[in-house]
Amino acid sequence: MLELNNLGRAKLLTKKRRGRGIGSGLGKTSGRGHKGQKARSGGYHKRGVGFEGGQVPLHRRLPKVGFVSRKSLLACQVCVKDLSKVEGEVIDFAAFLDQDIVNRNIKSIKIIASGELSKKVVLKIGNGLRITKGAVAIIEAAGGEVRE
Repeated sequence: MLELNNLGRAKLLTKKRRGRGIGSGLGKTSGRGHKGQKARSGGYHKRGVGFEGGQVPLHRRLPKVGFVSRKSLLACQVCVKDLSKVEGEVIDFAAFLDQDIVNRNIKSIKIIASGELSKKVVLKIGNGLRITKGAVAIIEAAGGEVRE
C-alpha cells in the first residue's frame, strides 16, 4: 500500500533545486560563494576563449597579417584525374560549371598534370580554359585530344 513513509523517489527529479534553504545543502548562496564576478547573474559573460582578465588579449596585441586576393577566388586548378568525373565526350569550360566540378564564380580554369586519366576525352581549350604541357601529354597518351 502506498503511504507517506514508503514513497519512492520521483524519477523525473534529477536537477538540484538551488536556493531552497539550509537543509538542501544548496541554500543561501546556492553554491556560488560570496561576492565576485562569478557570484553575480550573468557573471560568466566575459570569460570566453581569449579573455585574459581585462588585459589586452593576444589576438589584439598581434598585428593583422595576410590578405587573400580576390583574383585568386576567380581562378582554379583542376587535375587531369578529375576529367574522368566530367560526363560527355567533349569537355569545355561550360561542362565544368554545369556539372558542379568548379564553383559558379570561377572565370578561369587551368588543367594541370596530376594523376592518370582513365577515359578518352576531347578537351576544347580557350574561353577561360587553359592547360599545361604535361596535362596535354597525359590526355594524348590516354587516346584523347586537345582542341583550340
